[in-house]
Amino acid sequence: MKNGTLYGVGVGPGDPDLITLKATKILRQVDVIFAAASTKNSYSLSMEIVSPHLKEGVPVVPLGFPMTRDKRKLASAWEKNGRKVVEPLKRGENAAFITLGDPLIYSTFGYIFHTIKETEPHIPIEIIPGITSYQAGAAVAGQILAEAEESFAVISGALGAERLKDVVGHTDQVVLLKVYHKYQEIMDTLNQLGLASGSILISRCGLDGEVILRDLKKGFDTPPPYLSLLLIKKTDRV
Repeated sequence: MKNGTLYGVGVGPGDPDLITLKATKILRQVDVIFAAASTKNSYSLSMEIVSPHLKEGVPVVPLGFPMTRDKRKLASAWEKNGRKVVEPLKRGENAAFITLGDPLIYSTFGYIFHTIKETEPHIPIEIIPGITSYQAGAAVAGQILAEAEESFAVISGALGAERLKDVVGHTDQVVLLKVYHKYQEIMDTLNQLGLASGSILISRCGLDGEVILRDLKKGFDTPPPYLSLLLIKKTDRV
């Protein structure tokens, strides 16, 4: 029996209008949908976004991924979820793994991609790119990310501000994702580097409760929502 194809489908940053035509076309064709969710609950924003675009009766399967840095627990979850995804593919069914933003940028899909490539290399996988949170954030803030000979870097703030210190002197602008957990450390570093006044915090872009904050000295007293990012414009002081 011919194996089905797995589609890694980026559904955009959250605004339902920012899902691509190609993504909606694929979602209407596949036989099963997989989506990452916390092991604590089955809610998935990506599932909410795609719900109007699915054919009637298609099963939507949440895959639990633990919020941990324990490598053994993570590896076990990747392997377990990889087996679940492969099952319908081996039956000849086509499947989509939906993810916020783009499937190849800080996405849970990447773990499934690696797992299946290693364990079932004969399974065909296609990637449907999606609009990222920082593209949407730059758009709503009216912030040009790069022009002429400028460059910009995209980094994660999940572990704090050390990576920011490393790269900020080598690029014209920095996009810092995953800022909610280490927000105070990141803000302290921005102030130390003289970058707070040139930075924009964007939370829940395109969703209810969207915030665009340009004066970061009047920022959140508590960590911002999970879906938050910083656009950091380099100044002459760096």
